Amino acid sequence: MEASAAVDSSASMPASFEVSKRPDTAKLVLNSPSPPSLREELVAVVGKAFRRPRASGDRPPRCAWALTALQCVFPVLQWGRSYTLESFRSDIMAGLTLASLGIPQSIGYANLAKLDPQYGLYTSVVPPLIYAVMGTSREIAIGPVAVVSLLLSSMIQNIVDPATDPATYRSLVFTVTFLAGVFQVSFGLFRLGFLVDFLSHAAIVGFMGGAAIVIGLQQLKGLLGLSHFTNSTDIVSVIKAVCSALHDPWHPGNFFIGCSFLIFILTTRFIGRRYKKLFWLSAISPLISVVLSTAAVYATRADKHGVKIIQKVTAGLNPSSAKQIHLNGPHSAECAKIAIICAVIALTEAIAVGRSFASIRGYKLDGNKEMLAMGFSNVAGSLSSCYVATGSFSRTAVNFSAGARSTVSNIVMSITVFITLELFMKFLYYTPMAVLASIILSALPGLIDIKEACSIWKVDKMDFVTCLGAFLGVLFGSVEIGLAVAIGISFAKIIIQSLRPQVEILGRLQGTNTFCSIKQYPVACRTPSVLTIRVDTSFMCFINATFIKEEVETSDGKARERIQAVVLDMSSVVNIDTSGLTSLVEIHKELVSLGIQMAISSPGWNAVQKMKVARVVDRIGEDWIFLTVGEAVEACLTEHKGTALEC
Repeated sequence: MEASAAVDSSASMPASFEVSKRPDTAKLVLNSPSPPSLREELVAVVGKAFRRPRASGDRPPRCAWALTALQCVFPVLQWGRSYTLESFRSDIMAGLTLASLGIPQSIGYANLAKLDPQYGLYTSVVPPLIYAVMGTSREIAIGPVAVVSLLLSSMIQNIVDPATDPATYRSLVFTVTFLAGVFQVSFGLFRLGFLVDFLSHAAIVGFMGGAAIVIGLQQLKGLLGLSHFTNSTDIVSVIKAVCSALHDPWHPGNFFIGCSFLIFILTTRFIGRRYKKLFWLSAISPLISVVLSTAAVYATRADKHGVKIIQKVTAGLNPSSAKQIHLNGPHSAECAKIAIICAVIALTEAIAVGRSFASIRGYKLDGNKEMLAMGFSNVAGSLSSCYVATGSFSRTAVNFSAGARSTVSNIVMSITVFITLELFMKFLYYTPMAVLASIILSALPGLIDIKEACSIWKVDKMDFVTCLGAFLGVLFGSVEIGLAVAIGISFAKIIIQSLRPQVEILGRLQGTNTFCSIKQYPVACRTPSVLTIRVDTSFMCFINATFIKEEVETSDGKARERIQAVVLDMSSVVNIDTSGLTSLVEIHKELVSLGIQMAISSPGWNAVQKMKVARVVDRIGEDWIFLTVGEAVEACLTEHKGTALEC
């Protein structure tokens, strides 16, 4: 009864097709217009990058076009017109709160980057000002961050030792910052944001986790008050350095100060998360730690008893560093390599932070404008003694919680840091290095996302391998090795999936004209005399063409005695190269020699065009190219008078 009902249901469908009387929709496949050429696609991409679409067909006045262009580059001209006094009040409070966290963090991150304290504060003055007029995120806080500081110090110190030649080291830092800004601007202008996507989410989780542990290990120097420490970042070298340093005299005062204020900062953070109205307590705790520890060291003269202090402080506004940027120097190639790594990592972090908070507020972040804003911020920063700046997650979270309404909060923070540089730098002379280490350590738990790593393991084991590779590469090798391993595993995953795409047998759901995988949907019924196969790859090319051919022939061989026709569903195949075309011809030859008809359904736009040019359509026959799988199967059944379904 079920079989007869299935036949009846198939008979009720438009099944009585003659091969010579193809459905009108099937003609659409071969009669579609030619796809755009490579030149047309390139022109379209470049045009989209430099041309803003107009709402109407009328040509706008020149002044209106100029205003639109300015608003495109400087979004502040657009939102500034509707800016209110209430928003300004909120931004002032958020900016002051942000500065209370940003000032001590900037000093600590400068130490991590192996620069003097003022360079961290410089980086919190100029880049935030530039971003405030060019950026599209309302909440993001711009300044130095831990991971980028580690990147710079770990890679540039392989060229020049900052301890023996600090002037050359600073020159290379400014050169790298300038080039990173240029790369970021280029990414925005030419819409090359896809380069940021080379670092997958799993790779970023692993990289950030490994970097956090490496940064934490580097802080042992300040926490223990060690005079001699390794420049290497891998965990083995750091442990060896700590073990050898333990034989030297060390002063427990450093450890006591560092641990005490680390506990204080973490406690206030816990209170701030537990009681949302007290979020400001965790924001100002680093500043309180700096003030109290500095006062304690000054009052007790602890620096005379072995407590390491900053000592080197320079007051005043950012000096010009334009003459220290050397684009034709002996280390230009190394600087360019470091710059592109820093540019990608900084953009990845900034865009991820910006988008996460933009989604909460319900607005869209413009990725290309963000790249331009970050790029110009770093170019301007490199000319004013700043190093690579980006969006900080911890400071952005504080800015958001403090009620920031726009990028004016960055301007308020920048002005506050400038006042600090002018008036209060001399008070930092007695600030202990251990408290800077504790401030950096307190920011690291947010970089280690164990919950997300576990989620990646549950969802995709191959993605977890990428995550683990990045983590172990950073931890036991270096930052560059961790990035290289992560990108290498990601590309290997793509290549493996391209090498062995899914080739699935399809069946029809009873009572419908829908075909789907019989493995995924066991209720789907196969057509006895027609084998329907779907090729699940977007590009049928030289690396997978042979595999697809073998899989099709294997599928055909399993039931060769009963099969009278084979339908290839190529709806997933967007493009095809000459190897793929050759495989199609060979599959056709093999089937014809066995007396089996071959039909193709729904090939992609570029694929069908190449099939026509290569005369593959002529070999198979125009009457055997169809728009849908259902049309192809019905045509085969009509030709060979087969039954419709077999469950």
